[in-house]
Amino acid sequence: MTRVVIAPDSFKGSISATAAAEAIAAGWAEVDPSAELILRPMADGGEGTVAAFEAAVPGARRVTVRIQGPNGNAIDADWLMLPPSGDAPYGTAVVDMASTSGIELLDELRPLDADSTGFGQAIADALDQRVSRLILGIGSSASTDGGTGMLRALGARFTDESGEEVPHGARGLHRIARIDLSMLRRAPDTLVLTDVTNPLTGPRGTAAVFGPQKGLTDLADQQQAETGLARLAGLLGLDPATPGAGAAGGVGGALLAWGARLLPGADEVATLIGLADAIAGADAVVTGEGSYDGQSGDGKVPSYVAGLAAGAGVPAMLAAGRIAPDADTSLFTASVSLTALAGAPERAVAFPAHWLRGAGREMARSV
Repeated sequence: MTRVVIAPDSFKGSISATAAAEAIAAGWAEVDPSAELILRPMADGGEGTVAAFEAAVPGARRVTVRIQGPNGNAIDADWLMLPPSGDAPYGTAVVDMASTSGIELLDELRPLDADSTGFGQAIADALDQRVSRLILGIGSSASTDGGTGMLRALGARFTDESGEEVPHGARGLHRIARIDLSMLRRAPDTLVLTDVTNPLTGPRGTAAVFGPQKGLTDLADQQQAETGLARLAGLLGLDPATPGAGAAGGVGGALLAWGARLLPGADEVATLIGLADAIAGADAVVTGEGSYDGQSGDGKVPSYVAGLAAGAGVPAMLAAGRIAPDADTSLFTASVSLTALAGAPERAVAFPAHWLRGAGREMARSV
């Protein structure tokens, strides 16, 4: 009997990790009905982080809060309360950017004006309930605001030379002259799950690498954001070269300044769901994400799962919505693009479960 572990990330904006795993498993079972299929949907701090913890921790409950979305409109978002434990006697709150200040919440990209205020408001709501610990997932962000929106929601003030509040988002960063942290709320034990290790500034920094994905394509706007982020780092006493400081448009750096610890998101979630133990006894591992590209080797779910599989001597396979020309697929014994199966990216996005089922069949045949 073939034992297969299926551990994909969500396919951003298209299908959840749980539904993706179920579709792949259904396709595999069509080819190999006797296979033992073990589903371990994953997350790395981005979309699906709250869902992964909710599925893995008995007694977890969602808390709904009214917040400001990344484009300034009022939205309802959920954070997750985990039950009290020995090292968190008042419980642990899990909050993710994807559902509070995420790029999927925008109806149009707002590169200079989108901000992280809603993420901070959800954190503040959790602090109001006196949680002992925060677990913050910071993938899938909509903004390049250096975390100023989040810090504002927690009590910080960012003013210009005349003492006026600077505009929100990346637009106001270069005008910051003073930061008042006297009313900033105190951080409890705070763990930050991130899927990238990029610094805050420079050629691998957040404005240069991730800004274009959020609409920051104009070079003058990129330079304005870069200058502002460097200015912000100096005022916060943060080394902009710190790995992970550039995560989530600079929210990673802001959280470091707040006293949080940055951790590899995929590693923390994998530990929670017992992924390494499941892989150890498997004959094959399947992982995946929406877009597998040149950045996917930087701590994201597919490369992390493939590394666990390699360590256990188990072949890994990949199903992705698209596989970019710059992607390194050498980690996998087989790789399937849903876009290639569907014949067009629009069809792959419109019917992800159907094409993931097809990918499951293809990978089963390869084994």
